[in-house]
Amino acid sequence: MKQFVSFVSKEFHHIFRDRTTMAILLLLPILMLILFGYAINTEIRNTRIAIYDPSNDEATRAITEKLNASEYFTVVEYIDHPHEVEKHFLSGSVQMVVSFSQNFYENMVRTGDAQVALITDGTDPNSAKTIVTYVTNILGQYQMDKFRIESIPFQIDPHLKLLYNPQMKGAYNFVPGVMGMILMLICAMMTSISIAREKEMGTMEVLLVSPVKPLVMILAKTIPYFFLSLVNLATILLLSVFLLGVPIAGSFFWLIILSLIYLFVNLSLGLVISSFAKSQLVALLMSGMVLMIPVIMLSGLMFPVENMPKFFQVLSQIIPAKWYIVGVKKIMIKGLSFSAVTTELSVLLGMALLLIAISFKKFKFRLE
Repeated sequence: MKQFVSFVSKEFHHIFRDRTTMAILLLLPILMLILFGYAINTEIRNTRIAIYDPSNDEATRAITEKLNASEYFTVVEYIDHPHEVEKHFLSGSVQMVVSFSQNFYENMVRTGDAQVALITDGTDPNSAKTIVTYVTNILGQYQMDKFRIESIPFQIDPHLKLLYNPQMKGAYNFVPGVMGMILMLICAMMTSISIAREKEMGTMEVLLVSPVKPLVMILAKTIPYFFLSLVNLATILLLSVFLLGVPIAGSFFWLIILSLIYLFVNLSLGLVISSFAKSQLVALLMSGMVLMIPVIMLSGLMFPVENMPKFFQVLSQIIPAKWYIVGVKKIMIKGLSFSAVTTELSVLLGMALLLIAISFKKFKFRLE
């Protein structure tokens, strides 16, 4: 029994000695609980909508007030001309446009048929379906209330129009997200584990005393994973276009430039993680905690960022995959030009430069 207690004590001592692993093991459940409890929300609230109302009659004003009063919608724009609809979607200022027909109330009273066009962004089919369901329910509620008061037999007929993805293919939404996740896994996680393996096996000391310069050593470690990521990028694009039918509507050149910058961000992130990790296990746990969970939860891959609490919306701004996924959707799905992705390119480039500087400084410090 005494021998058994000694072995148990030794294991506890071994675990507590590795402070990095202890911190990860204790913080990971807390982080997951907070994310699952607060960040994940399948409901879509505060959807930004614009109104095109050529009639401006009592019915359209009442419906607009109902939409704005709902917790699911916020009316942010009033459009004067139907040609302005796509401009608002391209700028990202709205997520839906509710377009009333001409003489809406008059048609509702005389013919019993009033039409409403619901125009939304189809790049995320699940969110689009949810938003349309909310609007349809509000229209149905208005119709029932009106019928009780005036007993007018009428039918409000909503017409759905999906921009950029009229077939509502799910691949249009998950392909950019999968691209961001796979490239991050290959670059960041594998790079950090590769360098941590050198430390764990004791070969890092051999490299440190060799005449090889730190810059050459870092480049030699990252270049293989960079080329493997290029192969994965080409494979994903080929499968997306020819197998899943997802088009590259915009500039292929700027899509590649955006992806290359994103690769550099992830490679630099892997180097930063490896500078703190002393073993492959620690590198794997840190990669899972720092990369996988935030990417899945906070990048917009699975859950809309707009639905999360303000704290997590702010936190999502430092997730590189979030900016990459938004940029890929703009270029690949919406077919926008370079001017539409300057923000995403600038943010990712800034992240790459910052992480490269941190990784080089940390690596040189460890050499000394």
